[in-house]
Amino acid sequence: MLTFVGLGLYDEDSITREGAAAIAEADAVFAECYTSKLLGATVDDLESHHGVEIDVRDRAGVEQTPEPILDAATDGDAVFLTAGDTMIATTHVDLRLRAADRGIETRIVHGVTAQAAASSLTGLQNYRFGPATTLPFPDAHAVDGLPASVTNTVDENAERGLHTLVFLDIKAADDRYMSADRAASLLAGEYADRLGVAVARAGSPDPVVAADSIDALAARSFGEPLHLLVIPGALHSMEADALATFADAPEELLPSE
Repeated sequence: MLTFVGLGLYDEDSITREGAAAIAEADAVFAECYTSKLLGATVDDLESHHGVEIDVRDRAGVEQTPEPILDAATDGDAVFLTAGDTMIATTHVDLRLRAADRGIETRIVHGVTAQAAASSLTGLQNYRFGPATTLPFPDAHAVDGLPASVTNTVDENAERGLHTLVFLDIKAADDRYMSADRAASLLAGEYADRLGVAVARAGSPDPVVAADSIDALAARSFGEPLHLLVIPGALHSMEADALATFADAPEELLPSE
């Protein structure tokens, strides 16, 4: 059996009880920290909390040489851990398909996702979000300005009145995490006067949610990672009230009655 377990968003306490039980019952526990990681807990913290040893695999160790994971799942119960949810945004469908090819039974224990947290913290209704996009560090793509993948997503969502969740680039191996103010500064050339919402440290005891124009967000600081940015589309009156109440959105950027 290979069980994929999402650790949630922040620290060792973010996991579900079902996920913790899966770890306790496992014969072998693996994890990856290259796509994202818990900012409130180290691997040592997780090992101490759950009383297990965790084999941390790099990208090659998951995508190119997954045999140790699959062998452990063939011989007993193996658990594979990631931050958030293992199949949302940080996707490991390939590993699950490889397990299926070997006749290994799999199951998924979901964790809280950044997308769900962004909707909950901002008060923006989940079904009014369009496709999400990822804003890369400028040195991670070969074009000047914003990649078309970002602008096309934001513009197409806006045309439909939908909100856009902008995931911010993470280079966990290099301890680089794009901040919301850095993201806003990159977006300001195209969307300076648009309403944006910065979400910092979702899932932690001290999350920050701040709404303002994109260029104003670029001039602020939102503290420690991880950060997200939301560019709202058309706002329902309750969504506007939520942004004013919980994110201090300026009245002039919200729809009038």
